[in-house]
Amino acid sequence: MGNSRSQSGPRFCSQFLPAEQAEIDGLFDALSSEKQRPDTSPRSFSLRAVKSHLGEALPPEMVTRLYDGMRSLDLPGKAKAPSESVSREQFTMFMSHLLKGSSEEKSLVIMKMISATEGPVKAREVQKFTEDLVGSVVHVLNYRQELRGWTQKRGPGPPPGVQVLAAQLFSEMELRGSEELPGPQQLDRDCDRAVIEDWVFRAPHVATFLSVVIHRGFLLPRLSLDLAPLVPERHVDQERVFESILDVPSVIYVNAHLPRERRHRWHLLFSSELHGHSFAQLCGRITHQGPCVLLLEDRDGHVFGGFASCSWEVKPQFQGDDRCFLFSTSPRMAVYTSTGYNDHYMYLNHGQQTIPNGLGMGGQHNYFGLWVDVDFGKGHSKAKPKCTTYHSPQLSAQEDFRFEKMEVWAVGEAPGSQQVSAGRRSACRVSAGRLSSLHVSALRVLSLSSPPVACRLSTGRLSSPRVSALRLLSLPFPRVACRLSVGRLSFLSVSPVSPRLCSLHVACRLSVCCLSALCALPLCSCIWRRFIRNSFPAAAAGPRDARG
Repeated sequence: MGNSRSQSGPRFCSQFLPAEQAEIDGLFDALSSEKQRPDTSPRSFSLRAVKSHLGEALPPEMVTRLYDGMRSLDLPGKAKAPSESVSREQFTMFMSHLLKGSSEEKSLVIMKMISATEGPVKAREVQKFTEDLVGSVVHVLNYRQELRGWTQKRGPGPPPGVQVLAAQLFSEMELRGSEELPGPQQLDRDCDRAVIEDWVFRAPHVATFLSVVIHRGFLLPRLSLDLAPLVPERHVDQERVFESILDVPSVIYVNAHLPRERRHRWHLLFSSELHGHSFAQLCGRITHQGPCVLLLEDRDGHVFGGFASCSWEVKPQFQGDDRCFLFSTSPRMAVYTSTGYNDHYMYLNHGQQTIPNGLGMGGQHNYFGLWVDVDFGKGHSKAKPKCTTYHSPQLSAQEDFRFEKMEVWAVGEAPGSQQVSAGRRSACRVSAGRLSSLHVSALRVLSLSSPPVACRLSTGRLSSPRVSALRLLSLPFPRVACRLSVGRLSFLSVSPVSPRLCSLHVACRLSVCCLSALCALPLCSCIWRRFIRNSFPAAAAGPRDARG
């Protein structure tokens, strides 16, 4: 009975690995070696020591919350009361629960960080804690210069996105009986340990943000933390400074809902600020670029968009799949996923007279959940009561809106970047009949070392030849040029084929009666030498003889 426990009770067991525990112990030694108050035990540290150690890495209110959470933890076999300083056991338990613990253990620490007193906390206290937590994440990432190319919008007070993201996280908490109360009175509801534990389970960002605050605030290199899924690396192909529509909290929120393999990198494809207010420019820059995030800011300040899970293509049919979604980030953050009602996920059309021209996501023709008109700068978001495809409400302030800013970001690796050729090999296929009445249907170069080569040649008959297409996208050599003349292959110019043959220029006439097939001719110097020597002795003799 009472506030004490038996000394024979269970002892706290750290969840850290030996190397990790050594780092935690080293951090405690550093904190306890700071200048202490005279009444502080040498095997503990005070709030002053934490503030001195962290400096400006974290906001003062979060430093105080961390310290209160540490000193308020109850150790097995000791009295239940906040101590005057933090002992090694309390510090280890705090770090173990936050970084390695279950939802139950994390909720215990969060309750202590919100209020040092025993018992339930008020919902408004949890709301303030959430705002401090989100603000601390943005602050510490900016302080440690780990925003990965993103810029935090400047202005007095906390960034607006911090409060919006905090409101979204707080909205995931289930307050029993709160639906019967008006909005302001809901904040007076009590939140016990079970409510906080359920909240941590429902909103995984709460635990992730706490982890970021500890890792990047105290700098714990051995306790690995991968920031790539949280804040993607930003790439912009412009030398000028570019500020995105999204602030850091909004980027974190949208990125968390992308497929995991798409979260580490965002590459800007189109911006109305950089590339102009042109629908043709938009189509030219976003098609065949892989999955994209589309962003709009209307003239009333509403920010919204959608995730396209597949490459955009200009065509009069709907495209995409059920991984697509719509979202908003201002004035509130929310994501709206597929309902399965229809497959009207993505639409991009241009140059048609009988069907709408523009870019759309969800809904149907003339009633899209998100629509950007071919008359760039105009759009609509018609959802009464909800968009059928995504069950999203009206995203813009006005049903028919105007906008000044639009961005499209490719997410994840660019298409084709994973197509790496295996070694320095080539594969070449030629479908050929007779050269006397030759019909070459296709010549495709599949891969020529790195970078890959794509080459397609379609011809008619060479006896009366028509070359319908000859396309050389890239070659690992400087240049290859071929000319075909009527009736026969009269001229072949290779300039040069490989570095070893830089001085070799071949010009020879061919008079070929029949060639049934030509397959897999590797483009390397030794093969070319043998090919030229055996087939064109005049060419092998030297440049002067080759002109014959």
